[in-house]
Amino acid sequence: MQLLSPELVEAIHDAILNPGEIAGRARDKSLEAALARVDNRLAYGMVADAFDLAAAYAMAIARGHCFNDGNKRTAHQLMDTCLTLNGIEIAWSAEEVGQIIIRCAQGLMADGDLAGWLRGRVG
Repeated sequence: MQLLSPELVEAIHDAILNPGEIAGRARDKSLEAALARVDNRLAYGMVADAFDLAAAYAMAIARGHCFNDGNKRTAHQLMDTCLTLNGIEIAWSAEEVGQIIIRCAQGLMADGDLAGWLRGRVG
């Protein structure tokens, strides 16, 4: 499986920001700590496939709020990038994926549920 580096995550975040949004990392949050959650899931055998991995990245950023702005958009883009790098393409409904990522950020959806939702999007 292809993993995402902190440098790639930050570059993806910077690319999705709109004019006027606050760039950079949140002062009291650590991108590396959020991504360590993904590494932890890998180390303990909690990532079986690219869907689990993509869900772990999305959850880490959506819940970690590592950036000043654009955390949920970054979570979605990381999820999509992870899947693409691992040979999986999904045609997204912006409204549907937006609502799913909001649920993730609010703690209303677990990693496994997100991975299952992703698996259901592959036709």
